[in-house]
Order: sequence, then C-alpha cells, then structure tokens
Amino acid sequence: MHIKIVGVIILSFGLLACTKEAIDRFTGFRKPDHFPQPVYNVTGNPVTKAGFELGRKLFYEPRLSRDNSISCGSCHIQSAAFTQHGHDVSHGIDDRLGRRNSPPIMNLAWMPAFMWDGGVFDLDLQPIVPITAHEEMDETIPNILNKLRAHPGYPDLYQQAFGTKEITTANTMKALSQFMIMCISSESKYDSVMRGQAKFSVEEEQGYVLFRQHCNSCHTEPLFTDHSFRNNGIAIGSNDDAGRSEITLNPLDRYKFKVPSLRNLQFTAPYMHDGRFYTLPAVLDHYSEQVQNTPNLDPLLQQSGRLGISLTKDDKTKLLSFLRTLNDREFITNRLLAEQ
Repeated sequence: MHIKIVGVIILSFGLLACTKEAIDRFTGFRKPDHFPQPVYNVTGNPVTKAGFELGRKLFYEPRLSRDNSISCGSCHIQSAAFTQHGHDVSHGIDDRLGRRNSPPIMNLAWMPAFMWDGGVFDLDLQPIVPITAHEEMDETIPNILNKLRAHPGYPDLYQQAFGTKEITTANTMKALSQFMIMCISSESKYDSVMRGQAKFSVEEEQGYVLFRQHCNSCHTEPLFTDHSFRNNGIAIGSNDDAGRSEITLNPLDRYKFKVPSLRNLQFTAPYMHDGRFYTLPAVLDHYSEQVQNTPNLDPLLQQSGRLGISLTKDDKTKLLSFLRTLNDREFITNRLLAEQ
C-alpha cells in the first residue's frame, strides 16, 4: 500500500511538471497552415518569450486606466473569446457605457484595420484608442508610462524584452502587439476538418453547403471575414451611429460596419456592432425576415426583388449546426493567454 501511495505521488508530480512544461513552452508566432499570410509585420516586431510575457502583463494591467481599476482584459475576457460577454456595449471606467460592442481579440495578425469603423490601421497604435477614450480607460499615454516607470518590476521586464529599461510608447505598444497577435484561434472542429483530421456530421456538412451559398461572400474562410465594411440592414440605432463614414467622411459609407469573424460565436454573444441580438437564431431571423432598406444597404441583401436571404427553418437549423463547428475551446482555455 505504501509503495502504491508513493507511486501515485510521483505520478502526480510528473503530471504537474508536464502541465507546467506545456504552459511554459513557447514557440513564438506560427501561422496555421490553412491561414493566409498575416498582414501584421511580424518581422518588424518578432514575438519573443520576454516580449510576449511583457505584453501579456500589460494586457491585464489595471494601471493602464485612469484610476487603476480596469485593464484591457476587463473588456476582453478570455473565456468569452476576449469579448465583454453579456454586455451589449462596452462598460469602461466608472461603469461608463460605450457606443459599441467590444470586439474579440482574435486572429488580429490578419486584420488590415481595427475597430468597428476601421479607424485604426496599425495594431501597434490600436491600444491608444481604448486607453485614452473617455468612456473606456480615460487615461493618457504619458501617465501610464510614468506609472510603469515607477513600478519596481517593469524596468527589468522591458530590459528582458527590448534590451533597455527605458519605458517608451513604442516599446509598450509593441509588447501589447506581441501578446495580441498570439491570440490565434485555429483549433475548432472546422479547422480539424480542413486539416483532414475530422469530418463534419451530415447536418454540419449540409450547413456548410448553405454557408458557402449564402454567407461566404462576406464571412470568407478561413478567417470568416473579408475585412470589408457593409450595411447589413439592421435598424438604425438610437444613437444614430454612422459607422465607417465617421472615419472616411464619405456619405456612401454611412451605417457600414466591419464584417466580424464568425469564429467562437458560442462565446461572444451578444451580436452586431451594438450588441442588439442576444442569440444566433435571432441573427438568422434578421437576415431571413427583418432586413431593412436603410441607406447604403449592401447589394448582396437586396437581390431577386427581395430583402435579405431566403432561409427556411430547416436551413437555419443546419446553418447553426455548421456555425458550432467554428467554436474553439482550446483558444478560450489556453493558459498561455490567461492572466498569470
């Protein structure tokens, strides 16, 4: 009996060691084989273990907000695929409400523009927006740099990551980018099927056929977005959010928003730029029965003399079955991406 107990203890320590090794193992940025080449200039900011770990610490650092109360990770929660699950629009400092739903931090290395309106074109600059926004973190960049400089641990972390203890805007943003581009979701059932490691069920396959027929023009595989800006015919919101036209000043862009990825929909409700739909069936009902002829409605939603997409109840069931294959539990439980 004593030998058995000792054996169990040794095995337990062995498993813990293996688990820690798996967490500590770091391979840097790797493009999934079935993904296109990234847009982000990885060679200009190569992901190192020290840089990534600094970026991760900064991502979960509440000192980036005015009163040190919220971090990037407060509105981008890993278990919700880095969205602010349950909130229709973002909730920031002092529980201030934003105008739009918090988008996921996912596969950002392949995005040519950020925010629902595409107002930022460089990932290294993107964090400045939520940090300085009144309704989000309400802080200034000089203030956060001073707070980080005064912290006893950060100078050494910057030294390890960038070879200097100097804490600058550029290095801070590059570290955050190193963390964010490592938030890769590519381990769903769909991905396994694309790699020849699994097969769709009959219903999933039928849903995939319907998806390619009705949805793939905008939600293009394998990222499930074409990165375009479109008006999908939802009713104009109470705040009259003009979307893309606020950036381009082009009236033809009014009420257009970035096409979101369909990955991890199980974890990212509510949906649309203002979080107005709480379930996926409600989203499909919108496209099949509730599309409105608002200014600049996308042409794909006004074909053959009707608005929206013709979907039967059976079609919706099959589409939902396929969409569930895009959920990636490994992504939302990856310890490497969690607060340490």
